[in-house]
Amino acid sequence: MALFKDMLKDDESLFKNELALDYSFIPKLIPFREQQQREIASCINPLFQKRNGKNLLIHGMPGIGKTVACRHIFQEIEEETDEIVTVFINCWQKNTSFKIFLDMCEQLGIKFTQNKKTDELFNMIKQVLNKKAAVFAFDEIDKVEDFDFLYSVLEEIYRKTVLLISNYGDFLDELDGRVKSRLVPGVLEFKPYNLEETRGILKQRMEYAFVPGVFSDDALNLIVNKTAELRDIRMGLSMMREAGIIAENKSSRKILLEHARESINKLDNFTIKKSSDLTEDERKVLELVRENSGRKIGDVFKLYQEKGGNLVYKSFQRKIKKLELNNFISLERKDGGAEGNTTIVNAKDAEKKLSEF
Repeated sequence: MALFKDMLKDDESLFKNELALDYSFIPKLIPFREQQQREIASCINPLFQKRNGKNLLIHGMPGIGKTVACRHIFQEIEEETDEIVTVFINCWQKNTSFKIFLDMCEQLGIKFTQNKKTDELFNMIKQVLNKKAAVFAFDEIDKVEDFDFLYSVLEEIYRKTVLLISNYGDFLDELDGRVKSRLVPGVLEFKPYNLEETRGILKQRMEYAFVPGVFSDDALNLIVNKTAELRDIRMGLSMMREAGIIAENKSSRKILLEHARESINKLDNFTIKKSSDLTEDERKVLELVRENSGRKIGDVFKLYQEKGGNLVYKSFQRKIKKLELNNFISLERKDGGAEGNTTIVNAKDAEKKLSEF
Protein backbone atom coordinates (compact mmCIF):
# COMPACT_ATOMS: atom_id res chain seq x y z
CA MET A 1 0.00 0.00 0.00
CA ALA A 2 1.26 3.49 -0.89
CA LEU A 3 0.26 4.67 2.57
CA PHE A 4 2.96 2.52 4.19
CA LYS A 5 5.68 2.38 1.53
CA ASP A 6 7.93 5.04 3.11
CA MET A 7 7.64 3.72 6.66
CA LEU A 8 10.33 1.77 8.48
CA LYS A 9 10.25 -1.98 7.86
CA ASP A 10 8.78 -4.40 10.41
CA ASP A 11 12.23 -5.34 11.69
CA GLU A 12 13.43 -1.72 11.94
CA SER A 13 12.95 0.42 15.00
CA LEU A 14 14.68 3.28 16.76
CA PHE A 15 13.71 1.70 20.09
CA LYS A 16 15.82 -1.00 21.72
CA ASN A 17 13.70 -1.29 24.88
CA GLU A 18 10.78 1.14 25.03
CA LEU A 19 9.88 -0.07 28.54
CA ALA A 20 12.99 1.72 29.81
CA LEU A 21 11.06 4.98 29.29
CA ASP A 22 8.37 3.96 31.77
CA TYR A 23 8.84 5.76 35.06
CA SER A 24 8.28 2.46 36.88
CA PHE A 25 11.32 0.94 35.12
CA ILE A 26 14.06 0.28 37.67
CA PRO A 27 17.60 0.71 36.26
CA LYS A 28 20.49 -1.19 37.79
CA LEU A 29 21.82 2.07 39.21
CA ILE A 30 19.73 4.97 40.49
CA PRO A 31 21.96 7.99 39.80
CA PHE A 32 22.10 10.99 42.15
CA ARG A 33 19.98 9.32 44.84
CA GLU A 34 22.69 7.34 46.62
CA GLN A 35 22.52 9.38 49.83
CA GLN A 36 18.73 9.10 50.04
CA GLN A 37 18.87 5.36 49.39
CA ARG A 38 21.43 4.93 52.16
CA GLU A 39 19.15 6.75 54.59
CA ILE A 40 16.17 4.57 53.63
CA ALA A 41 18.34 1.45 53.94
CA SER A 42 19.49 2.52 57.42
CA CYS A 43 15.83 2.47 58.57
CA ILE A 44 15.40 -1.06 57.23
CA ASN A 45 18.75 -2.47 58.37
CA PRO A 46 17.66 -3.37 61.95
CA LEU A 47 15.26 -5.94 60.43
CA PHE A 48 18.26 -7.91 59.19
CA GLN A 49 19.39 -8.10 62.83
CA LYS A 50 16.01 -9.42 64.04
CA ARG A 51 15.12 -6.06 65.54
CA ASN A 52 12.34 -3.59 64.81
CA GLY A 53 13.02 -1.12 61.99
CA LYS A 54 12.55 2.64 61.87
CA ASN A 55 9.77 4.49 60.08
CA LEU A 56 10.27 7.27 57.54
CA LEU A 57 8.29 9.97 55.74
CA ILE A 58 9.75 10.49 52.25
CA HIS A 59 8.60 13.67 50.56
CA GLY A 60 9.33 15.86 47.57
CA MET A 61 7.86 17.06 44.28
CA PRO A 62 6.41 14.57 41.77
CA GLY A 63 8.82 12.97 39.34
CA ILE A 64 12.09 13.29 41.30
CA GLY A 65 12.83 9.65 42.12
CA LYS A 66 11.07 8.87 45.42
CA THR A 67 9.16 5.84 44.14
CA VAL A 68 11.95 4.48 41.95
CA ALA A 69 14.47 4.71 44.81
CA CYS A 70 12.17 2.76 47.15
CA ARG A 71 11.38 0.12 44.54
CA HIS A 72 15.10 -0.30 43.88
CA ILE A 73 15.73 -0.93 47.58
CA PHE A 74 12.83 -3.41 47.67
CA GLN A 75 14.39 -5.24 44.75
CA GLU A 76 17.67 -5.53 46.66
CA ILE A 77 15.89 -6.84 49.78
CA GLU A 78 14.10 -9.50 47.73
CA GLU A 79 17.43 -10.60 46.21
CA GLU A 80 19.15 -10.63 49.62
CA THR A 81 16.73 -12.53 51.89
CA ASP A 82 13.42 -14.36 52.19
CA GLU A 83 13.09 -13.36 55.85
CA ILE A 84 11.97 -9.78 55.09
CA VAL A 85 8.75 -9.34 53.13
CA THR A 86 8.26 -6.21 51.02
CA VAL A 87 4.80 -4.71 50.52
CA PHE A 88 4.40 -1.77 48.15
CA ILE A 89 0.99 -0.08 47.96
CA ASN A 90 -0.04 2.65 45.52
CA CYS A 91 -2.54 4.62 47.59
CA TRP A 92 -3.82 6.52 44.57
CA GLN A 93 -5.27 3.22 43.34
CA LYS A 94 -5.92 1.66 46.76
CA ASN A 95 -7.24 4.48 48.93
CA THR A 96 -9.21 2.71 51.68
CA SER A 97 -8.18 0.27 54.39
CA PHE A 98 -10.22 -2.49 52.76
CA LYS A 99 -8.60 -1.98 49.32
CA ILE A 100 -5.14 -1.76 50.86
CA PHE A 101 -5.55 -4.99 52.83
CA LEU A 102 -6.98 -6.74 49.78
CA ASP A 103 -3.92 -5.67 47.77
CA MET A 104 -1.64 -6.90 50.57
CA CYS A 105 -3.37 -10.29 50.50
CA GLU A 106 -2.80 -10.54 46.77
CA GLN A 107 0.89 -9.62 47.10
CA LEU A 108 1.36 -12.15 49.92
CA GLY A 109 -0.43 -14.93 48.02
CA ILE A 110 -3.26 -15.14 50.54
CA LYS A 111 -6.29 -16.82 48.97
CA PHE A 112 -9.98 -17.10 49.84
CA THR A 113 -10.45 -13.38 50.45
CA GLN A 114 -13.94 -13.25 48.92
CA ASN A 115 -16.64 -11.82 51.20
CA LYS A 116 -14.09 -11.13 53.95
CA LYS A 117 -14.42 -7.99 56.07
CA THR A 118 -11.56 -5.53 56.56
CA ASP A 119 -10.52 -6.87 59.97
CA GLU A 120 -10.70 -10.47 58.71
CA LEU A 121 -8.33 -9.60 55.86
CA PHE A 122 -5.87 -8.03 58.28
CA ASN A 123 -5.97 -11.04 60.60
CA MET A 124 -4.83 -13.22 57.69
CA ILE A 125 -2.11 -10.69 56.79
CA LYS A 126 -0.61 -10.48 60.26
CA GLN A 127 -0.54 -14.29 60.59
CA VAL A 128 1.77 -14.34 57.56
CA LEU A 129 3.90 -11.27 58.31
CA ASN A 130 4.46 -11.88 62.03
CA LYS A 131 6.39 -15.03 61.14
CA LYS A 132 9.02 -12.84 59.47
CA ALA A 133 9.74 -9.09 59.19
CA ALA A 134 8.15 -6.64 56.77
CA VAL A 135 8.87 -3.38 54.99
CA PHE A 136 5.80 -1.42 53.92
CA ALA A 137 5.85 1.42 51.42
CA PHE A 138 2.66 3.46 51.04
CA ASP A 139 3.12 5.58 47.93
CA GLU A 140 0.89 8.66 47.45
CA ILE A 141 -0.10 8.24 51.11
CA ASP A 142 -1.90 11.60 51.06
CA LYS A 143 -4.58 10.05 48.77
CA VAL A 144 -5.98 7.65 51.38
CA GLU A 145 -9.46 8.21 52.81
CA ASP A 146 -8.82 6.61 56.21
CA PHE A 147 -5.78 5.63 58.27
CA ASP A 148 -7.17 2.56 60.06
CA PHE A 149 -4.85 0.32 58.04
CA LEU A 150 -1.82 2.29 59.22
CA TYR A 151 -2.86 2.06 62.86
CA SER A 152 -3.31 -1.72 62.49
CA VAL A 153 0.10 -2.19 60.86
CA LEU A 154 1.88 -0.06 63.48
CA GLU A 155 0.09 -1.72 66.39
CA GLU A 156 0.01 -5.40 65.39
CA ILE A 157 2.90 -6.17 63.03
CA TYR A 158 5.85 -7.03 65.25
CA ARG A 159 8.99 -6.25 63.23
CA LYS A 160 8.56 -3.73 60.45
CA THR A 161 9.62 -0.52 58.75
CA VAL A 162 6.92 1.77 57.37
CA LEU A 163 7.80 4.14 54.54
CA LEU A 164 5.26 6.87 53.76
CA ILE A 165 5.81 8.53 50.36
CA SER A 166 4.18 11.89 49.77
CA ASN A 167 4.56 15.02 47.67
CA TYR A 168 4.05 17.08 50.83
CA GLY A 169 6.45 17.64 53.70
CA ASP A 170 3.64 18.64 56.06
CA PHE A 171 1.68 15.43 55.49
CA LEU A 172 2.20 14.29 59.09
CA ASP A 173 -0.02 17.16 60.26
CA GLU A 174 -3.01 15.21 58.91
CA LEU A 175 -2.41 12.18 61.13
CA ASP A 176 -4.32 11.84 64.37
CA GLY A 177 -2.46 11.40 67.64
CA ARG A 178 -2.96 7.64 68.00
CA VAL A 179 -1.27 7.01 64.64
CA LYS A 180 1.43 9.68 64.94
CA SER A 181 2.51 8.51 68.40
CA ARG A 182 3.07 4.97 67.07
CA LEU A 183 4.69 6.05 63.83
CA VAL A 184 7.36 8.51 65.14
CA PRO A 185 9.00 8.74 61.70
CA GLY A 186 12.17 10.32 60.49
CA VAL A 187 11.77 12.73 57.58
CA LEU A 188 13.67 12.53 54.28
CA GLU A 189 13.29 15.16 51.57
CA PHE A 190 14.01 14.43 47.91
CA LYS A 191 14.99 17.71 46.26
CA PRO A 192 14.55 18.35 42.51
CA TYR A 193 17.35 17.31 40.17
CA ASN A 194 19.52 20.11 38.80
CA LEU A 195 20.24 20.48 35.08
CA GLU A 196 23.29 18.20 34.98
CA GLU A 197 21.60 15.53 37.09
CA THR A 198 18.58 15.68 34.78
CA ARG A 199 20.91 15.24 31.80
CA GLY A 200 22.58 12.24 33.41
CA ILE A 201 19.29 10.51 34.17
CA LEU A 202 17.77 11.06 30.73
CA LYS A 203 20.99 10.04 29.02
CA GLN A 204 21.03 6.81 31.03
CA ARG A 205 17.43 6.04 30.03
CA MET A 206 18.21 6.96 26.41
CA GLU A 207 20.99 4.37 26.38
CA TYR A 208 18.63 1.72 27.78
CA ALA A 209 15.74 2.61 25.47
CA PHE A 210 17.15 3.49 22.04
CA VAL A 211 19.45 1.97 19.45
CA PRO A 212 22.90 3.56 19.86
CA GLY A 213 23.42 6.74 17.88
CA VAL A 214 19.80 7.38 16.84
CA PHE A 215 19.06 10.15 19.37
CA SER A 216 20.76 13.36 18.19
CA ASP A 217 22.55 15.57 20.72
CA ASP A 218 20.41 18.57 19.75
CA ALA A 219 17.18 16.65 20.39
CA LEU A 220 18.41 15.33 23.72
CA ASN A 221 19.63 18.76 24.86
CA LEU A 222 16.26 20.35 24.09
CA ILE A 223 14.38 17.69 26.07
CA VAL A 224 16.86 17.87 28.96
CA ASN A 225 16.43 21.64 29.23
CA LYS A 226 12.64 21.39 29.09
CA THR A 227 12.62 18.63 31.72
CA ALA A 228 14.84 20.65 34.04
CA GLU A 229 12.47 23.59 33.61
CA LEU A 230 9.46 21.42 34.49
CA ARG A 231 11.41 19.65 37.30
CA ASP A 232 9.72 16.33 36.52
CA ILE A 233 11.70 13.39 35.10
CA ARG A 234 8.47 11.66 34.09
CA MET A 235 7.78 14.39 31.57
CA GLY A 236 11.27 14.04 30.15
CA LEU A 237 10.76 10.31 29.65
CA SER A 238 7.43 10.98 27.99
CA MET A 239 8.96 13.53 25.62
CA MET A 240 11.77 11.13 24.71
CA ARG A 241 9.30 8.37 23.90
CA GLU A 242 7.09 10.73 21.90
CA ALA A 243 10.07 12.08 19.95
CA GLY A 244 11.04 8.51 19.04
CA ILE A 245 7.52 7.69 17.88
CA ILE A 246 7.33 10.89 15.82
CA ALA A 247 10.67 10.09 14.16
CA GLU A 248 9.56 6.54 13.32
CA ASN A 249 6.26 7.74 11.90
CA LYS A 250 8.23 10.04 9.60
CA SER A 251 10.52 7.15 8.59
CA SER A 252 13.52 8.96 10.04
CA ARG A 253 16.42 6.80 11.12
CA LYS A 254 17.50 9.45 13.61
CA ILE A 255 15.62 11.44 16.26
CA LEU A 256 16.21 15.05 15.31
CA LEU A 257 15.68 18.45 16.88
CA GLU A 258 12.41 18.89 14.96
CA HIS A 259 11.05 15.65 16.46
CA ALA A 260 11.95 16.78 19.98
CA ARG A 261 10.26 20.15 19.36
CA GLU A 262 7.10 18.43 18.19
CA SER A 263 7.05 16.15 21.24
CA ILE A 264 7.31 19.19 23.54
CA ASN A 265 4.53 20.99 21.67
CA LYS A 266 2.27 18.01 22.28
CA LEU A 267 2.62 18.36 26.05
CA ASP A 268 0.25 21.30 26.36
CA ASN A 269 -2.38 19.57 24.23
CA PHE A 270 -2.19 16.16 25.84
CA THR A 271 -4.98 15.59 28.35
CA ILE A 272 -4.73 12.53 30.58
CA LYS A 273 -7.22 13.22 33.33
CA LYS A 274 -10.53 15.01 33.51
CA SER A 275 -12.02 16.63 36.58
CA SER A 276 -14.08 13.46 37.11
CA ASP A 277 -10.80 11.67 37.94
CA LEU A 278 -10.13 13.92 40.93
CA THR A 279 -10.92 12.80 44.44
CA GLU A 280 -14.24 13.86 45.94
CA ASP A 281 -12.59 16.58 48.06
CA GLU A 282 -10.66 17.89 45.05
CA ARG A 283 -13.81 18.06 42.94
CA LYS A 284 -15.60 19.99 45.70
CA VAL A 285 -12.78 22.49 45.95
CA LEU A 286 -12.62 22.87 42.16
CA GLU A 287 -16.38 23.43 41.93
CA LEU A 288 -16.17 26.05 44.67
CA VAL A 289 -13.34 27.86 42.88
CA ARG A 290 -15.32 27.86 39.63
CA GLU A 291 -18.27 29.41 41.45
CA ASN A 292 -16.07 32.02 43.16
CA SER A 293 -13.31 32.70 40.66
CA GLY A 294 -11.29 35.83 41.42
CA ARG A 295 -11.70 35.72 45.19
CA LYS A 296 -9.03 35.43 47.89
CA ILE A 297 -8.01 31.95 48.97
CA GLY A 298 -9.01 32.71 52.58
CA ASP A 299 -12.50 33.72 51.48
CA VAL A 300 -12.86 30.57 49.39
CA PHE A 301 -11.80 28.49 52.38
CA LYS A 302 -14.48 30.11 54.55
CA LEU A 303 -17.09 29.25 51.92
CA TYR A 304 -15.72 25.69 51.85
CA GLN A 305 -16.22 25.42 55.63
CA GLU A 306 -19.73 26.86 55.40
CA LYS A 307 -20.61 24.14 52.90
CA GLY A 308 -19.53 21.46 55.38
CA GLY A 309 -15.98 20.85 54.18
CA ASN A 310 -13.83 19.14 56.81
CA LEU A 311 -10.29 19.90 55.58
CA VAL A 312 -8.09 22.10 57.75
CA TYR A 313 -6.69 25.21 56.09
CA LYS A 314 -3.28 23.68 55.38
CA SER A 315 -4.86 20.67 53.64
CA PHE A 316 -7.19 23.01 51.73
CA GLN A 317 -4.15 24.99 50.53
CA ARG A 318 -2.60 21.71 49.37
CA LYS A 319 -5.67 20.86 47.29
CA ILE A 320 -5.57 24.35 45.76
CA LYS A 321 -1.88 23.93 44.94
CA LYS A 322 -2.50 20.58 43.27
CA LEU A 323 -5.32 22.03 41.15
CA GLU A 324 -2.94 24.79 40.08
CA LEU A 325 -0.13 22.37 39.24
CA ASN A 326 -2.54 20.31 37.16
CA ASN A 327 -3.78 23.38 35.28
CA PHE A 328 -7.37 23.42 36.54
CA ILE A 329 -6.94 26.81 38.20
CA SER A 330 -4.43 29.67 38.39
CA LEU A 331 -3.18 31.55 41.43
CA GLU A 332 -2.41 35.25 41.38
CA ARG A 333 -0.20 36.36 44.24
CA LYS A 334 -0.46 39.99 45.32
CA ASP A 335 2.10 41.51 47.67
CA GLY A 336 1.45 44.27 50.18
CA GLY A 337 -1.79 46.18 50.62
CA ALA A 338 -3.87 46.80 53.73
CA GLU A 339 -4.19 43.06 54.45
CA GLY A 340 -0.63 42.09 53.56
CA ASN A 341 0.13 39.42 50.96
CA THR A 342 -2.89 37.74 49.40
CA THR A 343 -3.55 34.99 46.87
CA ILE A 344 -6.36 35.28 44.31
CA VAL A 345 -7.80 32.01 43.02
CA ASN A 346 -8.94 31.96 39.38
CA ALA A 347 -10.73 29.14 37.58
CA LYS A 348 -9.73 27.87 34.14
CA ASP A 349 -12.21 26.53 31.62
CA ALA A 350 -9.83 24.07 30.01
CA GLU A 351 -9.51 20.54 31.31
CA LYS A 352 -6.42 19.40 33.16
CA LYS A 353 -3.32 19.00 31.04
CA LEU A 354 -0.34 16.70 31.42
CA SER A 355 1.32 16.87 34.81
CA GLU A 356 1.68 13.24 35.83
CA PHE A 357 1.26 9.85 34.29
